[in-house]
Amino acid sequence: MAVAVTGAATVRPVRARHFVRLKLRVLGNNFRGQGWRVGLFALGAFVALWCAAFGFFLFAAPGLADNGQYATLLAAFGGGLVVLGWLVLPLIFFGVDETLDPARFALLPLPRRTLVTGLFAAALVSVPAVAVLLASTGLILTAGTFGGWSAALTQAVGVLAGLLLCVAAARAVTSAFATMLRSRRVRDLAAVLLAGAAAVIAPVQLAAIAALRDADWDRLAAVAAVVGWTPLGAPWTIGIDVAQGRVWAAPAKLLITALTVVALLAWWSRSLESAMVGTVSSGRASTRPSATGTAVTQLFPRLLSWLPRGRFGALVAREARYWWRDARRRANLITLAVVGLFVPVMLNVGSAGLTGDTGGGAPETSSPVLVSLSMVFVGVLAAVTLANQFGFDGSAYAAHVVVGVPGAVELRARMAAFSLYLLPLVVIISGVLALLLGRPGWIGLTAGSLLATYGAGLAVNTLLSVLGAYSLPETSNPFALNSGAGVARSSLAILSMLASAVAVLPMVVAAALLGDIWLWLALPVGTAYGLGAALLGAHLAGDVLDHRQPELLTTVTPRR
Repeated sequence: MAVAVTGAATVRPVRARHFVRLKLRVLGNNFRGQGWRVGLFALGAFVALWCAAFGFFLFAAPGLADNGQYATLLAAFGGGLVVLGWLVLPLIFFGVDETLDPARFALLPLPRRTLVTGLFAAALVSVPAVAVLLASTGLILTAGTFGGWSAALTQAVGVLAGLLLCVAAARAVTSAFATMLRSRRVRDLAAVLLAGAAAVIAPVQLAAIAALRDADWDRLAAVAAVVGWTPLGAPWTIGIDVAQGRVWAAPAKLLITALTVVALLAWWSRSLESAMVGTVSSGRASTRPSATGTAVTQLFPRLLSWLPRGRFGALVAREARYWWRDARRRANLITLAVVGLFVPVMLNVGSAGLTGDTGGGAPETSSPVLVSLSMVFVGVLAAVTLANQFGFDGSAYAAHVVVGVPGAVELRARMAAFSLYLLPLVVIISGVLALLLGRPGWIGLTAGSLLATYGAGLAVNTLLSVLGAYSLPETSNPFALNSGAGVARSSLAILSMLASAVAVLPMVVAAALLGDIWLWLALPVGTAYGLGAALLGAHLAGDVLDHRQPELLTTVTPRR
């Protein structure tokens, strides 16, 4: 049994409540003297409560309207989307709260079961978990309206089970994916898994659009019934089943949910040990001969041997290595590659499903303006990764401050290193989209729009990275965030997207006014616009960086 020494002769067993109290104590210490953290936490809590109120009325709508036809639909599909959100969003956007870092418990004699149970209980004490709990109580009102107190009580149990499922799924998936990203042996497998998960989005979207267009509610009800028997919808529909006379379904669905939660916690416990150590086995030792040459020549990879052997070239080589070897940065690259490829396809090719166009050629709704808008989204999303680029360095940025690297050189080198990965992706996205639209001649339009937006996004995000940087926790989990940093990351991303979209607005206006002429001008004009915007942004942000390097170092250094 795990014990905690609290005095000279008093020994108490470690319980889950101790982890909850520890998390609250750490949160209080993090907020002390950090007014901006308190403000961000309050802002996040306000937004979460607003979303919870919206979700409550959405789930309670069938009960408030006294219309039981849509009760199962909302419970199954709405609850399933909530679970999917907890699975996907921490990977691609929000991250997970790592107030209690598992690595801090590595030297304590705690059994794995005690550690998993305690960390799981601490994870339930969070703003997102409370928001989901408040929103899903709308299902209790709906079930009680149609089935009385017994259905309401059953649904209350289902709501609690659904919350446990959401938190367990988020923790297990992020921990397992972080473990895969730390291992060079399976990092390609991790990319394939995430790409496969994102690839499902397009068929699901097209199926949803077709279903809504046909308005076949009987078919939707049949699908909802099936979803209700999966772990995605099982906990959210048990009260509705009791209200509709299927009392036998409630224990069966609770069993499905319980087994899923246990399986997820077991999966999490298997990856938790590597998270505590911070490394994973990389398999057989490399048989390649060790690198030879001077320290300077070893810094530059073979593919970057053309870089100048100077300050700029060394910074580019360093950043290029970090973007692929650092798990936190590599996770952003993988996510960007997947989302950047599928979003334009859904916006343009998927629009054919909405209009019913199944003929050859481009979909009827595809136009230079729509293509440019989709490229704007991808370009903005690509550049937003740099909004906290100094946060990736943490205390290691002190070396740059001591050496006195000029701000403009620093930022241009970081832009160049990141573009080594993004520019090939730009070519791939442009070519794939042009071919899928049946317009190979539009590759100049897609590439030009994307390059212009990407360059404008680089300009905006380099300035934001200097002014709005925040620290990241010292943990091996690339999805971990400090308390309050989730709101900072979301706010910074939204501000970056809005500013980048405004900066590239002239390109969209030109696409709307020039028509077919823009198909020939998009590539050269877009390339020049993006390059000029990036260089101007590096120059302006570099001056700001030269004057606040010490403040930036203090901001991005994690508090211990």
